[in-house]
Amino acid sequence: MRGFIHHIDLTVRDPWASAPFYDAVLGYMGYRRQAEDERGFDWEHATSPDRLPGVGIFKATGPNATRAHDRYSPGLHHIAWTADSREEVDGLHRLLIEIGATVLDPPAHYPEYGEGYYAIMFADPDGLKLELVYEPR
Repeated sequence: MRGFIHHIDLTVRDPWASAPFYDAVLGYMGYRRQAEDERGFDWEHATSPDRLPGVGIFKATGPNATRAHDRYSPGLHHIAWTADSREEVDGLHRLLIEIGATVLDPPAHYPEYGEGYYAIMFADPDGLKLELVYEPR
């Protein structure tokens, strides 16, 4: 499994304010909150044998710690997770609406990204672009 992602750590303005969003979204995708400390939170994938990949959110402390995320500046553009079906993508859309999250692009086909590519694009409370995608294999 060389090259697979082990974990992703994201910096956010306020991990405690962002945690309910991540609990809902990551929980929907099979993650469970595993740890909390003075820096932030970690989630592990509950159905993966090794609980990977992990996702963490931690308090931004750098000189730009209070600014919104700009995915077109150097750094992270977005993260995309896989779904097992189009229905899972649609289900996340319903959850995002229910929790008042920012939906950047509702579920749609994106043939320019691959045959059968079906995804939703959304943002976390800091403006980090996130995606759930189903692509038939």
